[in-house]
Amino acid sequence: MIGRWRKGKQGDGGEAAGRIVIEGQAKASGGRGRSRIVMTMAVFFCLYGAIAGRLAFLGMQELEEGGPGPSRVTASRPDIVDRNGEVLATDINTASLYAEPRRIVDADEALEKLLTVLPDLNVEQTYNRLKSDAGFIWLRRQLSPRQQQAIMQLGIPGVGFRTEKRRFYPGGPTAAHIVGLVNVDNKGIAGMEKYVDDQGLADLQATGLAIPKDLEPVRLSIDLRVQHIVRDELERAMERYRAIGGGAVVLSARTGEVLAMASLPDYDPNHPFNAHEKDRLNRMSAGVYEMGSTFKGFTLAMALDAGTANLNSRFDATRPIQIARHTIRDFHGKGRVLTVPEVFIYSSNIGTARMAETVSVEHHRAFFRKIGLLDRMVTELPEVARPTEPSEWKRIHQITISFGHGVATTPLQTAMSAAAMLNGGFLIQPTFLPRDVKQAMASATPVIREKTSDMMRYLFRLNVEKGSGRRAEVPGYFVGGKTGTAEKVVNGRYSNDKRFNAFLAGFPVNDPEYIVLVVLDEPKPEKPGMSATSGLNTAPVVGNIIRRSAALLGVKPDFGHESGALLVSSQ
Repeated sequence: MIGRWRKGKQGDGGEAAGRIVIEGQAKASGGRGRSRIVMTMAVFFCLYGAIAGRLAFLGMQELEEGGPGPSRVTASRPDIVDRNGEVLATDINTASLYAEPRRIVDADEALEKLLTVLPDLNVEQTYNRLKSDAGFIWLRRQLSPRQQQAIMQLGIPGVGFRTEKRRFYPGGPTAAHIVGLVNVDNKGIAGMEKYVDDQGLADLQATGLAIPKDLEPVRLSIDLRVQHIVRDELERAMERYRAIGGGAVVLSARTGEVLAMASLPDYDPNHPFNAHEKDRLNRMSAGVYEMGSTFKGFTLAMALDAGTANLNSRFDATRPIQIARHTIRDFHGKGRVLTVPEVFIYSSNIGTARMAETVSVEHHRAFFRKIGLLDRMVTELPEVARPTEPSEWKRIHQITISFGHGVATTPLQTAMSAAAMLNGGFLIQPTFLPRDVKQAMASATPVIREKTSDMMRYLFRLNVEKGSGRRAEVPGYFVGGKTGTAEKVVNGRYSNDKRFNAFLAGFPVNDPEYIVLVVLDEPKPEKPGMSATSGLNTAPVVGNIIRRSAALLGVKPDFGHESGALLVSSQ
């Protein structure tokens, strides 16, 4: 080609041939150039398209200056339902009020108008924010539809609304301490709401993957019908006995499921303005108390299981026990030798202390730890307190702890340990999620012999038939139980007129299905001249709960069993 070009320079024919060669080269190089340009343009279009898309996305979010991201604000949460599918918590749409200060024409006029609908706005703070150079500020989160409509009619430039998610609790305070609550950004901060976040929901929300249609409802073990009964009976008892607080739980002895649990005073999670007040804590799992004579059942089980006593054993309760500067007496002493069943039904401090001393101090402490009374309980609820005990147990500690003074534990784990005494000897950590017997037994720990559990069932039943628990009797449901009246510690000393009362029950005790525990904090005598012991107040509350809820729990009345059969099988 080069040769032909040189040759062609001397005439017109050569010039034509030269043009042909040059045009051929130009076309080839031009085609490659256009391809490069097209590729370069495509890359830039993709790059700028991605940037534009991201800017559009961010622009739609209307981020609050210095505030949380939108995914956090409007993040969806799964419904929480009871074991029967009844809704305990759900998301609803609500409007929140915002302003764009740069678009506010007259801050004074805007504030004056807003105060006609929202009179509780902080005037000085709101005015300064409206006068600022911020692009976006929140004025009020989660308005009512009436407030939204009223503000819209004001027609204030630079003010608008944004749809957000708000948590709604149809039952109000009915199950407040179990379900928990969320903050203004719809994040779980207490109860099972917080548990759900801790299981990974918070991470899904942060990545924007918490899509409502993909969030399956979280089903709890709670039966809302029984929950209502428990709270209702507890509320009545607090009013009747003028107690400063109270709590109750219904626990499955076979699975560890919590069917109902209430603590009063409580709060309405839809309007939780008082949720953080001291007396609103969940007494059942977040409060620790000396549980009084309910501990006697655990002490008797310890001696019976160790073989240092049996139902025919006798213990001298003739005289008080003197130890150091302390005197251990019985509340209603018989002044004689007592059998083991008598120690239990007469709630003898002296007899119980004598039984405790049949084992070593070390054995006593190890047994209480084994049955779950001394360690922090394991369950889904975040609000769980750690029990307290002496750093070193001595003989005086062994004696007082045997009848419920010197160790403070949560009422819920007291119910858990009682279930192990009655269900055949298996310690099952409580759960607020559905669980069947097979699943429960897979993680259960055997803590006492089955024969020991048989004897404890007999003693519990005997106490309701003939002892301090008679007011808990419900014909046909074979209730067994133990009273507990503990003097409260005030200014480092036990008070004579301030008590923490409890009644711990199982039913039907011949084949226990449920544990019921009721506690009242500082109950007063119902009438002048009466006492305020647990047999007179917490025992009848337990009876009322069982009477109203047994059928709902699927327990059929049975009038064919006698305590004598239990006694024979226990010996």
